[in-house]
Amino acid sequence: MFSKIMVPVDLKHLDRMQKSLQAAADLARLYSATVCYVGVTSAEPSELGHGPGEVADRLADLTKTEAAKHGHGGASHLVISHDPTTELDKALHETVGEIGADLVIMATHIPNVTDYIWASHGGSLALHSRASVMLVRG
Repeated sequence: MFSKIMVPVDLKHLDRMQKSLQAAADLARLYSATVCYVGVTSAEPSELGHGPGEVADRLADLTKTEAAKHGHGGASHLVISHDPTTELDKALHETVGEIGADLVIMATHIPNVTDYIWASHGGSLALHSRASVMLVRG
């Protein structure tokens, strides 16, 4: 049913993503799918590294760890964005097509009042993507 599962990850908040990572691993095993862990970062230094190369290494380490732990195929894909905060929705939407994902599994927050004004990243992706989107409450 699914062959490539995209999982957007925020390397700063992996502790809040355990349910979505587990859901992706379970579905990957069920359908013999590959999980592609996607990160979005800027070219500027951050707490994740001095540049995109270090962030890519951290994302690759996460991919290896998750694939080995859960027994599924894994890939990583880092998107370099001028302003990840404002361009995240567009970057994720474009990445779905670039990597050929047919399912996106995203961690999400409990809805609050601002969601009535601005759509969540997962909600935006679900509205505009050809891929199925599963939002997992943390």
